[in-house]
Amino acid sequence: MDGQVGWTDLFWSAQGRLGRTLFLIGAAVLIAIAAIYEAAMGPTLHWLTGWFIYPALIYSGACVLSKRLHDRGRSGWWAALVLFALVAVWPRPHGFGSFVFGVVLVWAGIELGVMPSEAGANRFGPSPLGALTA
Repeated sequence: MDGQVGWTDLFWSAQGRLGRTLFLIGAAVLIAIAAIYEAAMGPTLHWLTGWFIYPALIYSGACVLSKRLHDRGRSGWWAALVLFALVAVWPRPHGFGSFVFGVVLVWAGIELGVMPSEAGANRFGPSPLGALTA
């Protein structure tokens, strides 16, 4: 990747690295699509179309999360834990398990949404921020 990420690459490719700003934009888009879908669909239509919408949203979420995890120097497989936690508490958390999954989501929010990119190139590719001059 040359530092430029298109919409297709953002949501359909797990390769490379992704900076914090594009990660937050991608995550916001996916959460907004899920929320609008949940609010707009009736029970029957939701049951029928959910078999197509949710796998696409989960796959896109895994791609966005993987790239950001790569940027932090972590394996993209950690995205599975984050997505599992998100599915477990969506749309209403309940019980002790939701507390545990909430802790995972807080960790993910800090790790991926607040912490800066790993400096320079790592095993997943060059920095999405480009070469920083000292």
